[in-house]
Amino acid sequence: MKNRRGFTLIELLVVIAIIAIL
Repeated sequence: MKNRRGFTLIELLVVIAIIAIL
């Protein structure tokens, strides 16, 4: 994984999707 500050839009959507499934 790249060492970056903050999330990209796609990464943020993926996190939201995972939380929604849970």
